[in-house]
Amino acid sequence: PDKRIDPTDSAEPLPLPEAPTNVEQAPSPARRTVTVDGGSVEVDDLGPLVINSDGTLSRISNWHEMAPIEQERTLSVLCARNQKRKD
Repeated sequence: PDKRIDPTDSAEPLPLPEAPTNVEQAPSPARRTVTVDGGSVEVDDLGPLVINSDGTLSRISNWHEMAPIEQERTLSVLCARNQKRKD
């Protein structure tokens, strides 16, 4: 017998299972404050959010590999660019 699911079958879909009640919370990423152009920016271990030219958001993939001075310079450029894209 063929046990494949027929997508045209009008049977009612199964409900989602109950959410577990004893789920451990994942630790939040460590945060640090970096001074950029005289102002303070709070950044987590994942790095800053980048506002792309099409409005989508992304992160800098090699942020964790950058030296602190590289991160500071990148933030300086990124903050200015993100501000222009938000306006």
